[in-house]
Amino acid sequence: MLEKMLIRGVRFEERSIVADGDVLIGQNSTVDYGILTKRLFAGERVFIGGDVVAEEVRIDSFSTISGDLVSKGDAYIGEFAGIDGKLTVYGDLEIGRNVRIKNGFEARGLITIQNPASVVFFLLLYLMLLFRLGKIEEVLKLIEDVELDPSLVLPEKCHVGAERIVTTKNADIYDSRLLGTVKARDIYVGRSVIVGSLKGRNVIVDRSDILGSVEGRVIYLLNSSKVGTHVKGDRVYMEKGCIVDGGIIARDGVWIKDSIELKTDLGEEVGVGQGEVQEDVSESVPGDGR
Repeated sequence: MLEKMLIRGVRFEERSIVADGDVLIGQNSTVDYGILTKRLFAGERVFIGGDVVAEEVRIDSFSTISGDLVSKGDAYIGEFAGIDGKLTVYGDLEIGRNVRIKNGFEARGLITIQNPASVVFFLLLYLMLLFRLGKIEEVLKLIEDVELDPSLVLPEKCHVGAERIVTTKNADIYDSRLLGTVKARDIYVGRSVIVGSLKGRNVIVDRSDILGSVEGRVIYLLNSSKVGTHVKGDRVYMEKGCIVDGGIIARDGVWIKDSIELKTDLGEEVGVGQGEVQEDVSESVPGDGR
């Protein structure tokens, strides 16, 4: 449904994903973790592989929670959904028909048996249209107006597991600590730690530590970023002060500069300046760029 994966202020723990804001999961996605968040919105046929604890929960039809589900406020459960643990709702519960709850449920508010309207997903469709049109300001204003605070947004057909995080869309990652290799179309990582590798088309690593490798067509390493193993691409642009512990392999060359100018898809300029060009570098490059 959404056109981009967004991970902002998220922490991956051994069994759970911890997010301070809202979590929005597109249809036909799989998350092999439990989720602790402010609000959870999950589309149709979503699988969540653990306990869910949130202030508000909206689960669409045919989705499965492989654990307990606790909503500190209201909960909306679509028809034919499944909960393999206990359902606990401290507010009102709106629940569709043919919902399977393995260990029973407790609801302290009003219980209504009907299939909840998926209002949030009409909103997601509208957000998707604005993203396609490049109207980022309208997107941010709409999010502010409806009081959405997204920390984790997964497009449809994503897979988030212990070893890999996979989407066919672009991925923006900010202020987070992730476990596993991230595979996406274009990837931006800012102020984050990735306990794994990055594999994409155009990859930007900004003020971040990548414990594994970075692979793509065009790769940018900015603001004292570190890569634990190798960097491999067609072109590699690297600011002085970045560290690559393994080798750098670039078919069309490696550019090492004092600072690098580029624009993100939000129109923000990152760095300004000119520098030297190295045609190919296959050995380790130290932090001073020499």
